[in-house]
Amino acid sequence: MNIYFQGLKFGMLLQLAIGPMCLMVFNTAQNSGFLPSLSLVVAIALVDAFYITLAGFGISRMLEKKKIKNIFKISGAIVLILFGINTISSVYGVNFIPGLGLNPGSQGAFVKGIILTLSNPVTIVFWGSVLTTKIIQENFTKKKLFVFSTGLVSATVFFLSFIAVLGTLLCQFIPDRISGVLNIVVGVIIICFGLKMIVKKEKNNL
Repeated sequence: MNIYFQGLKFGMLLQLAIGPMCLMVFNTAQNSGFLPSLSLVVAIALVDAFYITLAGFGISRMLEKKKIKNIFKISGAIVLILFGINTISSVYGVNFIPGLGLNPGSQGAFVKGIILTLSNPVTIVFWGSVLTTKIIQENFTKKKLFVFSTGLVSATVFFLSFIAVLGTLLCQFIPDRISGVLNIVVGVIIICFGLKMIVKKEKNNL
């Protein structure tokens, strides 16, 4: 259990760095309710578990190649930017790209979570470095690595579920006009995350 809590604690520290998915969970909770936001949380956790598994198999080494890494960065950035623009335009009743106008219910939120979380596969490199460090420094066996990884994924579920509850409770006190403004802010932030991915790529090429 100690190893599990190590993973849980480390995962919680990572969750405190507010990212686009955290904002998306909050936004979904305030717009569509708790169940759709919980579906989004499940989707995020599943993709995290998938990426951690791939990292454990050593796929992260392939993504360390510059060309492959840049391709994934750009494609992931485009997905984030499109979703950000669609989030803003939806405030005015317009779907920027019709295909992104997913059902606001649980199924639509789940699909959106899968797409958005998959948009940044470069995170496999990060998870790979984390797992490699644990193997080298603490002599983790495959079983210990699995338990540690379970703690990491649990942190995602616990933290984002709390955000979902928070967003659901606060939505009762947020006027529709303010809710629209928050949607625009979330959309802008998601776009910024996408642009940041591209800017980082350009800096690496200098």
